[in-house]
Amino acid sequence: MGRSATRRRAGALPAAALLVVVTLLVGAAAAAAAPVATKPRQQLYVSLGDSYATGYQATARGKGSETRNGYAYQLPALAKAKGYDLQLVNFGCTGATSASVVTEMGCDSLGPGGRPYPGRTQADAAVAYIAAHRARVGAITVSIGGNDVLPCVFDGDPVGCVNTAVAAIKANLGPLVQRVRAAAGPKTPIIGTTYPDVALYGFLLPIPIAPTLARLSVTTFRDTINPALAAEYASGAGVLVDVTRATGAYGSLDATVRLPPYGVIPVPVAKVCKLTFICRYTDIHPTTAGYRLIAALIAKALPRRG
Repeated sequence: MGRSATRRRAGALPAAALLVVVTLLVGAAAAAAAPVATKPRQQLYVSLGDSYATGYQATARGKGSETRNGYAYQLPALAKAKGYDLQLVNFGCTGATSASVVTEMGCDSLGPGGRPYPGRTQADAAVAYIAAHRARVGAITVSIGGNDVLPCVFDGDPVGCVNTAVAAIKANLGPLVQRVRAAAGPKTPIIGTTYPDVALYGFLLPIPIAPTLARLSVTTFRDTINPALAAEYASGAGVLVDVTRATGAYGSLDATVRLPPYGVIPVPVAKVCKLTFICRYTDIHPTTAGYRLIAALIAKALPRRG
């Protein structure tokens, strides 16, 4: 054969090289056509309520601020064990009552990163948000009613005061939970919380009647306040976690323990001293450990996903 017959044409590829190019192109096309693995979007966790929802904590007598130590902020990490990947959307407002949640516009004391709602009530803002993001909302919590009952500690007729407060809770909480349920759909868990019995602090006061009122507070929570809360959450297919029980209020007041600097005191009083700031600063809010206990109760109440 002559020289010109063996000379390759300019730009021509040998057969082996051509095979490699075709193989690479086919592989690239297949990769482009294959679905790209993406991380599932986080589920939304909507929190409503009062200063417990905002994570308020005392720093001294009469002083404090909203913090990320609250149960709403601790819950996402604890809920992972149940299959949840939660992103908090917090509508809670320090000082809220069962009435203000449905009547007062806006909030000047949100929790850290809280969602503002100027010109709207907390209930309206939260319900609208839940309805708009219904497919993504994975959990809802509500803490309300504590500020309805709190003034009764200082009332001359504490029993009558509690009865009036419970009537207000019944009038407001049930309809709120039912609105939340309608917005969320039938399967999204709605979990309410009770409160520590901080009135047990009365055992440490140098007032003769204080221990008697402290004992009365236990039966008031157990037989009046908490059953009313449970009934209103149930009206919207929600559940209630008993923070009062978990923080020790229903234990024997005759059992004692030494707790510095308070000396020998009833065990339930010692527990509420450790889990709230009531004994240290006469403040009703939980310590970080107290908030974690509440978050753990809520996480336990969540149905397992997946």
